Amino acid sequence: MTGGEYQPALLEFESVQPRLGPLAGQLVRHQLGCGAWVDHLPGWVSGADEVLATLVAEVSWRAERRRMYDDEVVVPRLLRWYGRDEPLPHPVLTEARRQLTEHYAAELGEPFVTAGMCLYRDGRDSVAWHGDTHGRSARVDTMVAIVAFGAARPLLVRPRGGGDGPRPKFPLGHGDLLVMGGSCQRTFEHAIPKTSQSVGPRVSVQFRPAGVA
Repeated sequence: MTGGEYQPALLEFESVQPRLGPLAGQLVRHQLGCGAWVDHLPGWVSGADEVLATLVAEVSWRAERRRMYDDEVVVPRLLRWYGRDEPLPHPVLTEARRQLTEHYAAELGEPFVTAGMCLYRDGRDSVAWHGDTHGRSARVDTMVAIVAFGAARPLLVRPRGGGDGPRPKFPLGHGDLLVMGGSCQRTFEHAIPKTSQSVGPRVSVQFRPAGVA
């Protein structure tokens, strides 16, 4: 696919009302060093099949091209960005953003307001090593909260530039939550690598404060 909207095949899932589990006392924090940390909570969203089906079928996914050196390349995943005042495509996402804002209020000091979404159609879709440093996160500590739906894919983390330091791998499966905080976007990079294994679609929902991208 080189452009236009994504036209998914029909996904059939068991109809179970999605709901969020508790955050307090459930998140496990991993200290990475240099003021960076990652919180991880598998299975935060239960009954997530309905959410995945809605996101794959009803979000206006777009293929994009980006400049890389002297060439223009197709981004190997589909994208959708929801701004501060734009309704999210499923009510459980609105509630997830509210609960994350409430839980991290003391540390973050501001709400999560935007929702970036990526659709990985199969194992050939990926995201290269990067930090979310387009905006205030290039200068100050912040948070990016990721909720994953669909096929499990590992999120890899390494020190920026590939230097010495921890290189954890976080398995992100259906309904899992991962929050990158502190200096993580400036001092570490993360990636979702390609895989030759047969995997189904995966949607990543990234909640961010204002001015962070």
